[in-house]
Amino acid sequence: MRATRRYLLPAILVSALTGACGSSMPGGGSGTGGAAGTGERGGSGGASGSAGTTGSAGSAGAGGTAGATGAAGVGATAGTAGSAGATGSAGTTTAGAGTSGSAGASAGGGGGTGGVAAGGRGGGGAGSGGKAGAGAAGSGGKAGTGGAAGAGDLAKLNMYYLDVTGGRVLTANAQTPTVKVLVPSAGQGPDGVAVDVAGGHIYWTGMGNPSANDGFIKRSDLDGSNVVTLVPAGGTYTPKQMKLDLAGGKMYWSDREGMRVMRANLDGSSVEALVTTGQTDADRMDNSRWCVGIALDLAGGFFYWSQKGPTNGHVGTLRRAHLAMPAGQTSITRTDIEVLWDKLPEPIDIDVDLGAAFIYWTDRADNTVNRGPIEIPAGFTAATRTDRQILVPNVATAIGVALDLPRGKVYYTSGANGPVGRVNLDGSGNENLIPMAGNLTGIALGEAP
Repeated sequence: MRATRRYLLPAILVSALTGACGSSMPGGGSGTGGAAGTGERGGSGGASGSAGTTGSAGSAGAGGTAGATGAAGVGATAGTAGSAGATGSAGTTTAGAGTSGSAGASAGGGGGTGGVAAGGRGGGGAGSGGKAGAGAAGSGGKAGTGGAAGAGDLAKLNMYYLDVTGGRVLTANAQTPTVKVLVPSAGQGPDGVAVDVAGGHIYWTGMGNPSANDGFIKRSDLDGSNVVTLVPAGGTYTPKQMKLDLAGGKMYWSDREGMRVMRANLDGSSVEALVTTGQTDADRMDNSRWCVGIALDLAGGFFYWSQKGPTNGHVGTLRRAHLAMPAGQTSITRTDIEVLWDKLPEPIDIDVDLGAAFIYWTDRADNTVNRGPIEIPAGFTAATRTDRQILVPNVATAIGVALDLPRGKVYYTSGANGPVGRVNLDGSGNENLIPMAGNLTGIALGEAP
């Protein structure tokens, strides 16, 4: 149990969205891009057609005439705008390709009156010497430009994670994962970590001695220097996973033996409890009250957390409540708490993909990385739902989890000298990035500009 790891673990959220790279092709017949669709994050663009010597005209969208596409060549230009149909359905487009470059993923077609064309998920990466094609705008619509931002260079993405046995903050690049020690003396029992790249800081929680009520929260610069204590020992009992709301100037964390979900200003002031699941020593003996993981939906106004239960107890839960306390209620009496998942073996850290409405979590009892829809399906309850998906089995004491949505990846850690790993959001393509990485707890991702 994460209690076995009394040192266990349980970003900003420094997660982001999936980009599709353009494939390199020297030539071929012209093809048409698929209609704009909706995907996990933004809309998924249709697949690019093969590059040809000349672009074919786009076929008419529903209710409107498609504009002709531009001729192919080095950095083919977009076709002229077609007249907009009332419904704003996108006409099919043809991707232009440079002679020496590869075609980018097709952007959305022209929008209808007042509509916006859905862009391809992440946008296509331009081939060497070529430019990605882009659909022209219909009347009143905006041109589809690739939807969510492209995934960017993996070499800019860094992993930040914690060694609970050595009391260290570590980092490694996601493309070339050579381990570097940032903070060699991070305090006893480091567990949750979050990164503010723009602000230049790493935040982490420390459990201290779980029986002594001496947990703390610290911060350093990105290079590990200038370590400061934000929440002093005893300001929280055994703080676990943490997340940041940079725009709101807040940090959030779960407090295991403290049986609370907590919040404070980024400087450590104004510590408050959002949820209190127990208050007495007798309550503290009930591990089902222990709060461990945390995730935020700032736009929707919710926070999510896990309550783990005893070792392999199958009473673990994933829960949700509003960020705003209901009027006249307290962390003890609030009535807006929803149980989304129940009867889990022993859930620990969590993260959410709000665009796809999935929640991800580790479970240290059955050694798994998991996901499932956030909402309970019709005809089921939190306890009877059957839509859990195991993404990675056999992760020794699975603890940390963090999503890289732009690239469609899940990162995770092991609390029993297992790997720092990475897997696709659907569970395919599992990779051991750093084998036998130590007794690890939390993990967070930070991307350089």
